[in-house]
Amino acid sequence: MIPELLAPAGTMEKLKIALQYGADAVYLGGDQFGLRAMAGNFTNAELPAALALCHANKVRAYLTVNSYPSDRQLDGLEQYLRQMARLPFDAYIVADPGVLRMVRRISPEREIHLSTQANTINHETALFWQEQGVGRINLAREMTLEDIRTTVTAVTIPCEVFVHGALCIAYSGRCLLSSALTGRSANQGACTQPCRWRYALQEESRPGVDLPIEEHEQGTFIFNSKDLCLLEQLPELISAGVTALKIEGRMKGVHYLACVLRVYRAALDAYASDPAGYRTDPRWLEELTTVSNRGYTTGFLYGDPHDVGQSYHAGYQRSHHLVGVVESVHPHNGTGTLTVRNRFALGDCLELIGPRMKRLDCPATEIMVVGPDNGYTSASVVHPNQRIVMRLPAAAAPGDLLRLPQADRPATGSTTSRR
Repeated sequence: MIPELLAPAGTMEKLKIALQYGADAVYLGGDQFGLRAMAGNFTNAELPAALALCHANKVRAYLTVNSYPSDRQLDGLEQYLRQMARLPFDAYIVADPGVLRMVRRISPEREIHLSTQANTINHETALFWQEQGVGRINLAREMTLEDIRTTVTAVTIPCEVFVHGALCIAYSGRCLLSSALTGRSANQGACTQPCRWRYALQEESRPGVDLPIEEHEQGTFIFNSKDLCLLEQLPELISAGVTALKIEGRMKGVHYLACVLRVYRAALDAYASDPAGYRTDPRWLEELTTVSNRGYTTGFLYGDPHDVGQSYHAGYQRSHHLVGVVESVHPHNGTGTLTVRNRFALGDCLELIGPRMKRLDCPATEIMVVGPDNGYTSASVVHPNQRIVMRLPAAAAPGDLLRLPQADRPATGSTTSRR
């Protein structure tokens, strides 16, 4: 059985991208009680349209209710769950036993998926949650491949795993660092990501004097993990019986979501058509270097990652950045209308990408800016939020993305490492 490909959908635009680029299911948050309070999220008024769009495309939709509420928040949680009870979500994603109990009381028919925040690290824990009526378990990122096999065999309910995206240094993301340093709780959706900050060592008698920990011109990032990438391990995960493969990234942009989704969609489709002859396509690995990442690791899949999982670099690396989204195409004259996301100029050698690994050269040979009166003005440089008309490849379609390669493109090849 080919696992479900589960994608993040932080906003309506990202939801549409997820549907277009190959998701079998999406997870999304309302405006309360999820773990991505700053992801944009959906208002209560937007959720019915989002669900209708998912179900019209035969894509399942899961609501994240995976924060850890305090006692004083329980009345608000109950009110929120009663509002959500009217909507046809395919499942809720929860972590806290109290939230699970409340969902059972308010929406007894609702399927429940257990979040990775619940730290399911062994098969006995998985059996416990199965006995509580949980319908699916997102296994902790700290589990090895052998742990996953053992747990999948022990339970009768589906198990899912994260296969791609950012990794927290904390145990399955249950971090207190943000609370301690900023007063904003990661476990209630307000993480400030202090694991990505620059740190220095100070000696007590010399306050204000930073002492080097690691020689690096950009500073020291002792809490900064590489990103997870299990693309090359898909056959092993499928063989282990995993039911769903989850991509992290409700706070990432549409370029990230589209690129990662289309790679994993292509890989799963290739495996489905020929399991015995399946091989990882180098183009998929190359594509994953085009989006923002901190370098890739296989995490705990083969045991403790040690230095394989650590990144001492300040920020993201990527080989391309998004410059436009295709709104519509005009086949009669070979042009299309786009919304500009980042500055680019006449003569830039752009790429157009789309679902099913579409990747085409698209030089910016003529650019017309659409004015407030829908008139057109020729331009040599365009800027974010402008609407433009320009020539596109014949295979262009609405929802395709236009991106600009960067000069410091990293080397391609295998993006993951075994111990």
